[in-house]
Amino acid sequence: MHSVVLTKGVPDFREGQVSFDEDGHLERGKTPTVMNPNDRHALRAALQTKVRKGGTVSLMSMGPPGYMEVLQEGMRDVYADDLYLLSDREMGAADTWATAMTVATGIQKLDDPPDLVFAGFKTADGETGHTGPQTEWCLDMPLVTHVISLDIDDDEGVLRAKRLVEGDVEEIETVEAPLPAFVVADPEFEPTYRKAEHRLKHKDLREQTRERAAEFGEYLDDDSDLDVAEYDRFTMWDHTALNLDPDFIGLDGSPTIVAGVDPIPKAPSEREATMVDPDDEGAMERVVDELAPYAAGD
Repeated sequence: MHSVVLTKGVPDFREGQVSFDEDGHLERGKTPTVMNPNDRHALRAALQTKVRKGGTVSLMSMGPPGYMEVLQEGMRDVYADDLYLLSDREMGAADTWATAMTVATGIQKLDDPPDLVFAGFKTADGETGHTGPQTEWCLDMPLVTHVISLDIDDDEGVLRAKRLVEGDVEEIETVEAPLPAFVVADPEFEPTYRKAEHRLKHKDLREQTRERAAEFGEYLDDDSDLDVAEYDRFTMWDHTALNLDPDFIGLDGSPTIVAGVDPIPKAPSEREATMVDPDDEGAMERVVDELAPYAAGD
């Protein structure tokens, strides 16, 4: 069983991590990049499949070389076996459609065709939820979205999944699809390991992949002439390796037209802060007097 999980690096939107210019526009170069939070549900779904059915999990991303750290995070935290990065300047500034075409081509180039492809619900920076389904369209696989639980029937070669259907009321729908299939994991997906053998295997995989991730990290951090491309579990492909026409990828291949960008307003300050010098005994006494009533439960 071979699973491929798609992931993306997004700005770290935690308070204090995001950098904006004077017009309120996001400065990606000054904002740390982290794994897209919704992709973790897809990764956990792939890991559950690996624990229950065996096989391997490959992690694939399209982006700049800095995304290698996102791939390392995926290997360490969710036990990916192989890492693939699709990267060069021709792929830059792609919309969801150009991204989907590039990623689908990367999946088709794999020596071992996947039985399952997993994607997250949506990205924290784009919020469109388009890339997964558009990639599926390029691959012409059965698509199952909003998946909250799944299992594989080896004998019949099918995926059985429960998916969340949102309407006037929330309903759970049970569906079946032949393999290979494309799965979009819902944020409510929770992996389950009911059997003791599965829990033990989960523990063994954790130790093995953390060692691999640490080794990959040595390649990333090494200041010598050691090339990360020499790491046998990491592959980087540019548009030439994928035989992609630059006119159909990146900015040139993106049909989306951005009519305008509104700056993000700065949040108003809701609290006033008083600076206190810890060496000022009088000021510290006033702080104690201020807090004492709350300590008493008032």
